[in-house]
Amino acid sequence: MFVFTGTKLTIKIQMKKVLKSLIRYPLYIVSLLPFRVLYFLADLVYILLYYVIKYRRTVVMGNLRNSFPEKTSAELSNIEKRFYLNLVDVMVETLKMASMSAASIQKRLHITNQDEIRKFYNQGRPVMIVTAHYGNWEWGSPIISSLYPEPCMVVYKPLSDKNFEQIMNGWRSRFGAIMVPMKNTLRALHACKSKTFSLALVGDQTPVQSETQYFTDFLNQRTPIFLGIEKIAMKRNMPVIYAHLDRVRRGFYECHLTTLFENPETTAEYEITETHTRFLEKIIIRKPEMWLWSHKRWKFKELQGHVI
Repeated sequence: MFVFTGTKLTIKIQMKKVLKSLIRYPLYIVSLLPFRVLYFLADLVYILLYYVIKYRRTVVMGNLRNSFPEKTSAELSNIEKRFYLNLVDVMVETLKMASMSAASIQKRLHITNQDEIRKFYNQGRPVMIVTAHYGNWEWGSPIISSLYPEPCMVVYKPLSDKNFEQIMNGWRSRFGAIMVPMKNTLRALHACKSKTFSLALVGDQTPVQSETQYFTDFLNQRTPIFLGIEKIAMKRNMPVIYAHLDRVRRGFYECHLTTLFENPETTAEYEITETHTRFLEKIIIRKPEMWLWSHKRWKFKELQGHVI
């Protein structure tokens, strides 16, 4: 019900609340469906996306062809189809986050070596958790915040659709994760009063074109790399832990934590950036269909020291 106060601003705010509710509640109801029903819907969405709409298939195949020039057309087509099958599963599994319990997500996503984070907490040190758009990356923040009582700050890139952004962040933070817009990362770190906490970042984000400072060879292409991970880790001397989240079978995942650097302040310039980039590259090469190939990762190029 609207309360008219004589200002257009109040009406606009009320309309936004109504719009968000119209989106959020139906999605929540769908999330209550059993996984087997959601995966049946995912199979239907796969047919729609891949064969009917052909969602970003040109982008996906172009990325695959440039990344794996040694593979045949048949091999690339096989990877492409498996990628779309994984993508629709991630979609419904992300939707399921709206109603999943902590016990349910811990059952479906097992961290093989939880002590890899705990050992640094026991030393009174915060940690940086680096991952990528691989497997079901969206289950990362719920599992970390449900397993560890220490604060978990998740850095994200804001969306243009603010209603959907708020809904997604609500799902991601259901078990206590603190969602931090990328530009507010340093401010959030400064404001955090806890000595032990985790800062989670997605390492394969494309940096803003005007702020791109570093390119490297990644999947056979010159690729702009986000330097925030290295800069923050070195400044705060936060151990850098890579979270490799892989699928065991449909609806079940396993995450292995690998400490890449215990004392980042002693590293050379770009050493951290190169290491986590190479680590991800090896993971993708082993099982390429699990990475987000529909992302326009190579949308701008390096030319004579300039970004175009």
